[in-house]
Amino acid sequence: MAVTAPPPRRERRRPAAPARAGGPAGGGVGSKAKAVGGAELDTPGRVALFTIGISYMALILFLPAANVFYQAFRNGVGPFVENVTDPDFLHAVKMTFLMAGIAVPINTVWGVAAALLIARNEFRGKATLLSLLDLPFSVSPVVAGMMLVLLYGRTGVFGPALAAAGVRVLYAAPGMVLATLFVTLPYVCRELVPVLEAQDLAEEEAARTLGATDWNVFWHITLPSIKWGLLYGMVLTNARAVGEFGAVAVVSGNIIGRTQTLTLFVESAYKEYNTDGAFAAAVLLSLLAFATLYVKDRLEREHGDEI
Repeated sequence: MAVTAPPPRRERRRPAAPARAGGPAGGGVGSKAKAVGGAELDTPGRVALFTIGISYMALILFLPAANVFYQAFRNGVGPFVENVTDPDFLHAVKMTFLMAGIAVPINTVWGVAAALLIARNEFRGKATLLSLLDLPFSVSPVVAGMMLVLLYGRTGVFGPALAAAGVRVLYAAPGMVLATLFVTLPYVCRELVPVLEAQDLAEEEAARTLGATDWNVFWHITLPSIKWGLLYGMVLTNARAVGEFGAVAVVSGNIIGRTQTLTLFVESAYKEYNTDGAFAAAVLLSLLAFATLYVKDRLEREHGDEI
């Protein structure tokens, strides 16, 4: 009886890795691509696409940003210094950093705790919790401010009780803090959840086997492994807190020298035809934005695989 040879095994081809955004080797839409044979070829319309892209960015981004600095310094450095040393301007700067200084630590602690709960546990309602976490992304900041007014206003849910206790929330710093906390709520948690889900738990389990407490495990193992993702989330939280306008405008009353932040100062000064003061505040906000982008870019370049 003849023995039939087994059929030859077919090699399974591994699927090609998905292309990264921006093309091969960091190139963009108009970058040169390698053909199958290895020859370089230009994307059709490369020059036209490049020109359209740069022109669009110039009209939307570069020219407005450059105009802010031009308008702020067109009368010289002296008027600019006079505007940035104005007491109302300095108070707006103080309130801006106060809001960020309160919101960032609180939402950092909450974000770490929420990320650990979501990433390390399976429970009923987890998908709903994740959806609710994105609420500040989808709700208009003005609507968020109105929600706080309906809760803490004079005729709101908690308003009468707070008024009887002598606690003022709206048109004061507490209401501004609540608005800033709401709009900056998701950033740290949303950055940490995928980092924690991709983490290997072997080191944590080994530490617990050796008698380490949960706090020691978190402080010496978990936190060092998520530190760059945590810092990235804090940078985004700070940027959102500094640049917030809508929700804070609704609950603060935009009172000069009392409840104005830098963003509110820009609007108020421009409406009062104090254009030099408005552009001076816009310059400071732009510098803060550039600093945030620089830190964000450095984190992405040096620790992109950890965030």
